[in-house]
Amino acid sequence: MEKLNKITESEWLLCNEFNRKLRDEFIENSTDLSPKSRKAYNSNLAIWFNYVRQYCNNRKQIDLKPLDLKKFQNWLLSRGHSSSDISNKRSAISSLNNYLLVYYGEEYPTFRNFVNKGVKKPEKSVVYDKEPPTKSEMDMLISELEKRNEWQYVAYLKFTFATGCRRAESRQLKKDFIKSELIIKNIKVRNEHGVEENRESKYYLTHKIRCKGAGITGKVRQFKVSLEAMEALKRWIDIRGEDNCPYMFVTKYGGTINQVSENTFNQWASRIFTPILGRRFHPHAIRSAKATIDVVEEGKSLESLQKLLGHESSDTTRIYVINNSGDDASDELFI
Repeated sequence: MEKLNKITESEWLLCNEFNRKLRDEFIENSTDLSPKSRKAYNSNLAIWFNYVRQYCNNRKQIDLKPLDLKKFQNWLLSRGHSSSDISNKRSAISSLNNYLLVYYGEEYPTFRNFVNKGVKKPEKSVVYDKEPPTKSEMDMLISELEKRNEWQYVAYLKFTFATGCRRAESRQLKKDFIKSELIIKNIKVRNEHGVEENRESKYYLTHKIRCKGAGITGKVRQFKVSLEAMEALKRWIDIRGEDNCPYMFVTKYGGTINQVSENTFNQWASRIFTPILGRRFHPHAIRSAKATIDVVEEGKSLESLQKLLGHESSDTTRIYVINNSGDDASDELFI
């Protein structure tokens, strides 16, 4: 892919003044977007308006047409951009158009959102197999990493599998979490014969972590962590030793230690985990693996899994369960 350079200040000032003010106003008023989405929309709209400056006579947004968008998509495709990247840029442009329609509809009565079904999204060039790793594959992966003394990778996999965390959530875990006290609860569950019985649920509770959700604050949750995952985290911190970075998962460059980025987890998956497994592995597959193993292989309830993954609807949770034959997780998952 031919990576697009960040739009410079001098380039941005050459863009149509109407478009520049419109983007800034839109971003400022989009309080429903997460900080990550605001940053992405800001960048994507800068790329769009710089393209408009270069190839569409620097026209105002209200004067652009579906054909301009079509040519923009083709321009991105010619530079090797993925269909998902193009979809993200389409989404930003469409949201800006909707903002115009809602707040400036009376001033520009003939304006329409030109991001429509008539301008089709590029088809996905690659469709990956979505089959999540099985329990035996996860065990094999972790076992091999233990043999290599790769304790940060082991800690990441065990923590993320236990909690079902997304990348953005896992990276927020702080190393002081290992000082947390064990929580023990007595709960009632039904055994394999349908008989209700008392059992102990044991887990650790994380500090508050910002999760996926609209707005600046998003959804804030605490995650329940298994004893096995906590043991791996403690071992990693013991081996890591003392440093000034407060976060659990880190990178080391030139003697400095920093919190990992979300992309770091992608790199671990592609460069380390995939070769060990012998098939493609990506961070999000851990959530799907957790869902499938708990529900399909171990018979846990969908409702418990829904709370663990933080889904509003159980329909979303079902998507994660691959069957080949705030509110936190139910204690049923930590017996």
